[in-house]
Amino acid sequence: MDIERQRLQDKTWKKWGPYLSERQWGTVREDYSADGQAWTYLTHDMARSRTYRWGEEGIGGFCDEQQHLCFALGFWNKKDPILKERLFGLSGYEGNHGEDVKEIYYYLDGSPTHSYMKMLYKYPQSEFPYNDLVQENARRTRLDPEYELLDTGIFNEDKYFDIFIEYAKGGVDDILIRITVYNRGQESAALNVLPTLWFRNTWAWGYNSYKPEMMSSNDGNIFIDHTALGDLTLYVEQKTQHLFCDNETNTKRLYGYDRPGFFKDGIGEYLVHGDHKAVNIWQQGTRAALNYDLTIGSGQSSTIRLRLQPGENKDPFSDFDKVFTDRVAETEAFYRPLQQEITSEDERLVQRQAFAGMLWSKQYYAYDVDQWLKGDPVGPLPPAERLQGRNRQWRHLNNEDIISMPDKWEYPWYASWDLAFHCIPFALIDVAFAKRQLIMLTHEWYMHPNGQLPAYEWSFSDVNPPVHGWAAWRVYELDKHANNGAGDTTFLETIFHKLLLNFTWWVNRKDAEGNNIFEGGFLGMDNIGVFDRSNQKLPSGGHLEQADGTSWMAMYSLNMMRIALELSVTNPVYQDMATKFFEHFLYIAAALSSMGSEGDGLWDDEDEFFYDALKLPDDGSFKMKLRSMVGLIPLFAVEVLDDELLTSQPIFTKRLRWFLDYRPDLAALVSRWHEKGAEEKHLLSLLRGHRVKRILYRMLDETEFLSDHGIRALSKVYEKTPYEFKIDGETLRVQYTPGESTIPLFGGNSNWRGPVWMPVNYLIIESLQRFHHYYGDEFKVEYPTHSGKSLTLNEISIELSKRLSNLFLRDTSGRRPVFGHYDKLQYDPHFSNYILFFEYFHGDNGRGMGASHQTGWTGLISKLLMPRKPM
Repeated sequence: MDIERQRLQDKTWKKWGPYLSERQWGTVREDYSADGQAWTYLTHDMARSRTYRWGEEGIGGFCDEQQHLCFALGFWNKKDPILKERLFGLSGYEGNHGEDVKEIYYYLDGSPTHSYMKMLYKYPQSEFPYNDLVQENARRTRLDPEYELLDTGIFNEDKYFDIFIEYAKGGVDDILIRITVYNRGQESAALNVLPTLWFRNTWAWGYNSYKPEMMSSNDGNIFIDHTALGDLTLYVEQKTQHLFCDNETNTKRLYGYDRPGFFKDGIGEYLVHGDHKAVNIWQQGTRAALNYDLTIGSGQSSTIRLRLQPGENKDPFSDFDKVFTDRVAETEAFYRPLQQEITSEDERLVQRQAFAGMLWSKQYYAYDVDQWLKGDPVGPLPPAERLQGRNRQWRHLNNEDIISMPDKWEYPWYASWDLAFHCIPFALIDVAFAKRQLIMLTHEWYMHPNGQLPAYEWSFSDVNPPVHGWAAWRVYELDKHANNGAGDTTFLETIFHKLLLNFTWWVNRKDAEGNNIFEGGFLGMDNIGVFDRSNQKLPSGGHLEQADGTSWMAMYSLNMMRIALELSVTNPVYQDMATKFFEHFLYIAAALSSMGSEGDGLWDDEDEFFYDALKLPDDGSFKMKLRSMVGLIPLFAVEVLDDELLTSQPIFTKRLRWFLDYRPDLAALVSRWHEKGAEEKHLLSLLRGHRVKRILYRMLDETEFLSDHGIRALSKVYEKTPYEFKIDGETLRVQYTPGESTIPLFGGNSNWRGPVWMPVNYLIIESLQRFHHYYGDEFKVEYPTHSGKSLTLNEISIELSKRLSNLFLRDTSGRRPVFGHYDKLQYDPHFSNYILFFEYFHGDNGRGMGASHQTGWTGLISKLLMPRKPM
């Protein structure tokens, strides 16, 4: 076992990590307004002067797991009106497609214990175009593209700094920091680099008055004293000026009233505005920065070396280079067996950076809803309106954990279905972390007492697809395979019991008429429908019966059945639970199919596709004949059982056979149960073979769903002829839109009306593999549709994996589709090998869109790049 894998056995090695958010302003948890307008309550402009209540932010930051002490970088190019201490971006109201970070930075490497981490930030030498970015994006409409930092031309002449930020651990509490700055311009350029330490403010809220402190030492280092961390020293190799202030709000700047002290923005006020009274001349406080005033020649670099550790070290830099060399080598050794069968250097690079993005996207997340609603003992009482506002039904929720975030700037809060997908790539590099993340959301201080999982902080009551059971089973399988067949049944049993509560919530709350057809609402796919699916008041007072909600529940039933069968290997009691979920799956299959007893299932015989239906109060209904990802999700509900498993589960098998004999109508829905497939296998699916082929006929049609880079979320047929639905004298339209959203649903920052989304594509690929597991090589489908060429379902899954992988890989002309039209990103050697993992991708050309660092679920590409064994 290599050294990094040994370290993974000791959780203390994760005490320190890249756990700072990249945006704390504009979040729900920092919003104490009466109207819930988080974006305007605490803005980017206010952030440098306002003390945060629930967490901290920084560029390339590191902190301990309880965020007592934080470290991050600040910069000043002598031209900006403010210190660059936080990444700049537009709020949800400022961007023409919602919130968006306007910076260029990359996560380049990392080990699972954060014993080595590396990222890159690109800082312009000219004045940062804050006003230009705000004003131009304000001028543009939803029909225009976003105006990005590259579009301003500020990088055209290479007048910028490449700032590499690296961490290496010499021990659990021994953090080595290396900052290397390259001048990419043609002339010498000046730069202030400000490595900054500060304490999260825990003393100003009326609970604990203890205030930690840091101060300069006589030999140019910084002493740190915190009861939770002990005595630490930041050792400084190149002695420089120390600037001290406190992590306290500048009330004069923000609210017009003065008070004595040194405030959060003091370092910037001193450096940028020359206010020498803004910093503490006694060189002590709760916030401190080292001021390196550098001039770097063209093509030259400068390196800063620091070391944070407990105790006294007479020569802290004697082994500095060796520790870094060792940690880099150990990180290489960790990834080597994972990548040994990946022969392409470019594929290895993409996968490695995908893993790095996953690791850098961990964040300390704290939010006590009851405390947030009531307010703190010290400070103004929050407006009474808040008690009837956002998240009031979630007063039990009290979170304080290191959590995998979708994107630490655009989405610096967890989302339940995103997190489930995150756990698949994490299972490849740190399966213990993946398991803890999944179990975490089912704890009593997360899960609602009624069994609902929290969606995300903007509305914990929103409904995300129920993929937690799928993720738990897949993580278990990956772990079992890695451990030579030894599965962690303790994990599986623990999460199974909690998921029983969540499954029951779904059945009781989202099946309005008790007919096994589910609504669900939002279900993560923001604007995919004709109208806002989260709206309780739909046209004519009806409610939506959702093909995707119903299919997700069928998938959930099969996931729970499979988990119960695995647990019953050692505890036969679980066979009864497996039977319960098997029967529930069959009832859902019946309801979804036109063969159901009411005759109004969601399958359309004419179009041979699944559609949502609008159910009206007078018992009438309309099928919403819009071909979208909604109609492909029934593919996900598929499970294959082999004879060996059934033989080992006699109680389950007896009940199963009785039920299928008693209800032959239901047996017919699960693909000729009595006809075994390849190698004595049985198939449980919402789709018989004919329907699989008919859905794939449309899905694999390049004029509909199939793009060069994966499966689109909406059929391309609606590009020239939008879908129209007329009701109550109103005509609602849905048009294929391959790029950014042109409508304001869910803020307009996401679009499910044409682009390619990684998580659902991943599930499509996995489902095709499972269908092939049953049908074998004899079952072939035309790929692409109308091509005259037929492939097995496994071969199609491989081809789809390649299309998705090609989003990030160089094509024959040397371009990466993810970079779109930016030649700078495509061909400049200081850009072209640094990968961004976007939220979603253009449905026609593959350009990355949405959140630019959503390695979270887009990190699934790391799994798709793993060579697949022949089936």
